[in-house]
Amino acid sequence: MRPPAALPEAERFARLRLARTEGVGPVTFRQLLDRFSGARRALEALPDLIRRGGSSGHAIPSLDSIEAELEAGARIGARLMVLGDPEFPEPLAALDPPPPLLWTLSDFGLMNRPCIAVVGARIASAGGQRIARGLSQQLGEAGHVVVSGLARGIDGAAHAGALATGTVAVLGGGVDDVYPPDNADLYRQIAEQGCIVSESPVGARAQAKDFPRRNRIISGLSRGVIVVEAELRSGSLITARLAAEQGRDVFAVPGSPLDPRSRGPNELLRQGAILCEGLEDVERAFSTLQTLREPAADDPFAGAPDKVDEALMGKVAALLSPTPTPRDELARALDAPIGPVAAALLELSLAGRATLLPGGLVSS
Repeated sequence: MRPPAALPEAERFARLRLARTEGVGPVTFRQLLDRFSGARRALEALPDLIRRGGSSGHAIPSLDSIEAELEAGARIGARLMVLGDPEFPEPLAALDPPPPLLWTLSDFGLMNRPCIAVVGARIASAGGQRIARGLSQQLGEAGHVVVSGLARGIDGAAHAGALATGTVAVLGGGVDDVYPPDNADLYRQIAEQGCIVSESPVGARAQAKDFPRRNRIISGLSRGVIVVEAELRSGSLITARLAAEQGRDVFAVPGSPLDPRSRGPNELLRQGAILCEGLEDVERAFSTLQTLREPAADDPFAGAPDKVDEALMGKVAALLSPTPTPRDELARALDAPIGPVAAALLELSLAGRATLLPGGLVSS
């Protein structure tokens, strides 16, 4: 099969600009690309779409701000990948929706090798860290790339165990945001031997809102996610939930019921996660692993008009509620073709009057 053609530089620049536009998340980004066959036409149409959706303003980044982001990346030797680039990681491109872009440092090719995530508690026990380090070393020697989040505790131990064979660190801040500071030496080693990845702009410092996106990339890159230690309310369990939603396998290392850090993995086991006591459990599961979910082939904007009828937009808006509803169900309720309804929802979302969700769902 012939590899996909490289995107023109003007289109890559436009995709970065569109991704940085206020109110354009991964779902909206993908739908704008689909509707307008690229980011350049989408950016041209965006002000009118937002106005017709019922909003008076928009926040498309200036050309200078995008140039500044690219220059910041070039200064540290980082590489920008946008959705549609030939080297964009296949597991992430298959997500619904995929991330619009990635900044990477060092060996980005690791992301297209078989990956598995190892995550867990920041305040981890010595035994938990030993398990994470040893398991990651075994996974690496068996040909897997270990993905984690460069946090204290289990994440750091997992990266350390896989340094010699390949590891990917996914950050919440920019690829130059060394956090926590006590992982600075590990960060430098991964930057030299592995790969560092982030959706955030170079120079950005991690905020709480960045970590769900970070966790989604960790699970999305991986064939499976192994949770070593985690409390019941933790980012590691969020990563495990995202993995299950993405069709990945979830593994859990069992622990003592007397240790709060074992409650998360033990609860995952009750919910059907695969018990993981070593490499053999992972290899056994992967021998029957389902193929990664492919992007939907149907074009929801087929037959969509250039301009959505205002009466239809009002009817669509009236049907929305806080409960996520399938887009197709709205079209059936209105006895309308899916194309105009999808276009109306896109414009309502850009105006802040609808929320587009993965899987063709929408809410108010």
